[in-house]
Amino acid sequence: MSTYINFEIKDHAGLIYLNRPDVLNSFNRQMAMEMQQALDACHDNSAIRAVLISGNGRAFCAGQDLAEAVSPDGPGLENIVKNHYNPIIKKIRNIPKPVVCAVNGVAAGAGANIALACDLVLASSNASFIQAFSKIGLIPDSGGTFFLPRLIGMQRAAALMMLGEKIPAPEAAAMGMIYKVCEADHLMEEALALTNRLSLMPTKGLGYTKRALNLSLFNNLDDQLDVEALLQTAAGKTTDYQEGVAAFLEKRSPIFTGA
Repeated sequence: MSTYINFEIKDHAGLIYLNRPDVLNSFNRQMAMEMQQALDACHDNSAIRAVLISGNGRAFCAGQDLAEAVSPDGPGLENIVKNHYNPIIKKIRNIPKPVVCAVNGVAAGAGANIALACDLVLASSNASFIQAFSKIGLIPDSGGTFFLPRLIGMQRAAALMMLGEKIPAPEAAAMGMIYKVCEADHLMEEALALTNRLSLMPTKGLGYTKRALNLSLFNNLDDQLDVEALLQTAAGKTTDYQEGVAAFLEKRSPIFTGA
């Protein structure tokens, strides 16, 4: 039975909540493994058409549980990075469905970078982001050195990573790090509404869009144009494409099924 991750399916949405509120949802091995299992369930279950990740309590995630990291009986940094966090980031990016993150409080270290790996990030007006690694002599992991400079530019990313400055959510939104800031009392309401909205959209088309965005991080223009042609052809073969066109011509709202 899951202990450190709360996972439920509501309508067509998979809801994942980090659940170690007494330690600001910092990750230990068990929590990382449970997170991976929840993401696998979201990937494999065709009834789930969008995913929401958030945290219980007053924080989103404070990163790694340092007590585990320094324990003589602990998994060690290499294992933590390779086997705990890297699979989480890969699973978030490889789920062919939109992943929304609702940052309800501080997002530090790996917690911040797990959030930034998601497709759409909403944050409470009281939330903050911090690349805390330099404060203990480490480097950013969990995809931080990949995603952050692409989101906000190399200079800002270098400054945040080297100086370890805390960035309030409104500033994070202003620099393009996240999608949107919500009032604290309305964060989960807005995040759930957004997730539900995405879950009723053409799921395969959104998945192809996500794949194209993933590939755009590496491709030159010519290669990306080829990707668009390939994925557009695939999208055009979906039932949802047929429904979308029919609804447009008939001047009605489409009813997408994710097929």
